[in-house]
This record gives sequence, C-alpha cells and structure tokens, in this order.
Amino acid sequence: MFDNRFKPQAQNLLIKGAKPIGFAQAGLPPVLDVLVAADGAILDVGANIAADNANLVEAKGAFISPGWTDLHAHVWYGGTDISIRPEQGGAARGVTTIVDAGSAGEANFRGLREFIIEPARENIYAFLNLGSIGLVACNRVSELQDMRSIDIDRTIAVIKANRDVIVGLKVRASAVISGGWDLVPLKLAKKLSRVLDLPVMVHVGEPPPLYDDVLGLLTEGDIVTHCFNGKQGGSIIEDDDLYKLAEDAAKRGIILDVGHGGASFSFDVGKAALERGLKPNTISTDLHNRSLDTSVWDLATTMSKLLSLGMGMEDVIVASSTAPKRAIGKPADNLLVKGKPAEFTLFDLVDGDLVVTDSQGAKSTLHQTFEPRYAILGAEAVTAHRHQPIAAGDPGHKCPSCGWTA
Repeated sequence: MFDNRFKPQAQNLLIKGAKPIGFAQAGLPPVLDVLVAADGAILDVGANIAADNANLVEAKGAFISPGWTDLHAHVWYGGTDISIRPEQGGAARGVTTIVDAGSAGEANFRGLREFIIEPARENIYAFLNLGSIGLVACNRVSELQDMRSIDIDRTIAVIKANRDVIVGLKVRASAVISGGWDLVPLKLAKKLSRVLDLPVMVHVGEPPPLYDDVLGLLTEGDIVTHCFNGKQGGSIIEDDDLYKLAEDAAKRGIILDVGHGGASFSFDVGKAALERGLKPNTISTDLHNRSLDTSVWDLATTMSKLLSLGMGMEDVIVASSTAPKRAIGKPADNLLVKGKPAEFTLFDLVDGDLVVTDSQGAKSTLHQTFEPRYAILGAEAVTAHRHQPIAAGDPGHKCPSCGWTA
C-alpha cells in the first residue's frame, strides 16, 4: 500500500519495552511502550501501558526507530529483467517503505502500480524513469539511446495522473546507458522537474557525463545516487576537485545517496569521505536480482557497512529512515505521537564478526550488525531478519526471483 494505508487488523497492537532512536522528538523516555489501534493509528506512547485484547510484541530492549526506508531499489518484478519482489527487500527485512528507482518509464508504469505498488504490504513509491521503457532489459536495451527513447508529453501525463506514488524522475547519467549523449537526458529531466516540482534522482558512474558536470546541474532536493562509487573517472576520492564539488553540492542541499548496488559502492571511497567529514544523507541498497545474493544482501547489511566505516549509529538510522522520507516529501517529524500512523522498525545491534564485500569485491569484516526483528506496519507486526545469501559455488546459488546465477 502507500501513504501508510496498511491493512487494518482484527486487534490492537502493543509494543512493550523498546528503546527509541532516530525520532529527534523531545520528551521520549529511554524505554517505552507503543499502543497501536487496529486501524494502524497510534493510541498511546509511554511507559507501562496496559491493554486488553491486544497483540503483544515484547521488544525486550530492542531499538525502535522510524520505519526503515530504502530510497533506491528495483521491485518491478516481472516487468523488468532486473527487479526482485518487494517482499525480498521489504518488511521481512525490516523495511517498511521502498522506493523503486526508475524500473518503469511512462510506457509501463501502469503495470508497476497495479501489480506491485497497490497490492504490496509495504509502502512503495517510485521515481519514474525518463526513458519510456524503463529497465525492461537492463543494460541490454538502453532506455536512453536518443530522443526516440523519451516522450515528454506522455511522461508529464503519467506523473500528473500518479502524483500519489510518483515522487520524482530517475536518470541514469552514464556512458554504458546513453553512450555519448552526455548531459542532454539530465537537462531534460531537470526541465521536467521544474515544470512538475519534483526532484531528480541521477545515477552517476562511468563517464560521460562527468560526475563533476552532473553536480553542476542539480539543485536543492535533487538526489545523487551511487555517491560513493569506486569507478574510474567517477570516484570522488581520485580527484580532489570532484570531492570539493561533492562537498559543495551537499551544502547546497543536494542529497548524497549511497545506492550500493552490484557495481556502485566502494569501502575505500566511503571510508575516505567519512574521514573527511562528508556523510551520505541517505543509505539505500539498489537491490536487484544481480546484487541481492552478491554484494548487497539487504538494507540492514548496507547500514552495518556504513557503521563500520565510522558513521555514527544515530546518523545511520536517520539516513535509513527519516532522511529518505524527507527526500520524497513524506512526513518525517513527530512520528511517535498519538494519532500518527504507526510505521516502525524494531531491531538489535548485534556484536559478532561478519565478512562482507563492496561492489568492487573488496572484503571487510563487520564487528556489529543491525538485525531487524519486526517491521511495524500499522497494527501488523511482521517478523524480520537479515537476508542470508547462498554463497557462490554452493548448490542452489541463484536469485530466487529469476534464476540469475552470479
């Protein structure tokens, strides 16, 4: 569903003994209870709440945060060759809101809405791809070859008809997508964004266009995804001028988004940026069927990677919950107040070693991991845990959504 229209339940829900984090809300006790009405609205927040005939979730000291929101994923399952099912990266992984980042263009958005967004358990929104066909055959058939790939009138019409779920425009500004077309698609997207008062999410990677030039076209509220990619010609740590442009962009209100993905996150770049004080505004996965069982796994693991690189725990939570909500224009303040819709994630921070990789194949050992326990969707508590991939070479190692073998 969307805009917190979660399915009503037969009973109220009582969450007992949770530690709030990431709410930036004054007056919250260090440990609290939350009572949620069967229709999904918060009835009470406080200590030692009693409730008869309510489903009980014993947090046992787990953290409660605003619902984790993945700003960049691909969930147009069946409509593109790269997308996973929403449930593979959603509530069962602690994620309450997913934003599909350009899987659909104007020509096939109706299917994404009817078959994925509306039936979904989670809130799902979308950035509409500037290219009419979206990612139908991702990286095999480009969505941005030339102007024949774009229908401006139809794109505007689709956005106007779906403003409740379309939250911006997506452009992949990369030579592997658009060849030598350089900045033209992004300039068109920026024009439409001004007409429609929506942000642009732009994928940066292999030039042209140059990451440097992309930043110069963006304005406050626009989103650069894959901000810590390690690609030659597109990495902010190989070129100090580019790094300074990224710093300036952040100061201008441009949102730097991790967008991990199968090819777009480097431990070295992230560590160097954090050491110099440049933090991502939002943490997202770029989950798809080529990254699910390889480098990404899920949002919790991606969050854990940023924590391991030196980002503070509160900053990680904000970048994975309220910051992405703000980026798409959704409520992000005073979320633990009576009458507000209940959308939370309960999780633990667990000590223990876990070997993970970045998109370049570099390994790192995490010593703490975010472990989701429940996604709270209104009065429904969905049991959650991190994704456990099947290791390459082991029997059955393939994407469960499509059979892709890494």
